[in-house]
Amino acid sequence: HQVAADLLAQGNLRAAGIGPGGQRQVDATVRGDQIRWLGAEEPPAVQVFTQRADALVQYLNQVCYAGLADYEMHYAVYPPGTFYQRHLDRFRSDDRRRFSLICYLNPADWQPTDGGQLRLYLPTGPLDVLPTGGTLVCFKSDWLEHEVLPAHRARYSLTGWLRGR
Repeated sequence: HQVAADLLAQGNLRAAGIGPGGQRQVDATVRGDQIRWLGAEEPPAVQVFTQRADALVQYLNQVCYAGLADYEMHYAVYPPGTFYQRHLDRFRSDDRRRFSLICYLNPADWQPTDGGQLRLYLPTGPLDVLPTGGTLVCFKSDWLEHEVLPAHRARYSLTGWLRGR
């Protein structure tokens, strides 16, 4: 999580928006995280993560015929008091996002009182996922509504989408 914390401290993150491309809006009443998209020059640990994301894309294509082409990933930091309201990860005007992928970078001692849980709205009812470091969550972007509950401690992740052709 140190890379994301350093990016935040250095002012190298920007307010996350909602909506695609030219329709992007920043609205802290809906979403309060700060982000930076991954680039070519990332630290070795992040390069390992992206190599594993590449392998996951290949696996899902071979085993599930998922038709994935690539992915887009960013660092996401939720400062204390921020959240992301209930939503789906696929835009109405762009159906390329097939699977959402979140890798938590928080310390292993994350407690429920620290907040920032990922609430998944399953058909059987809500399920809260504690954002403990090393936890990986993957789900269908167009199917599973979810939200980030208010964080009471800075919450760090690598977040993104496996995209179709």
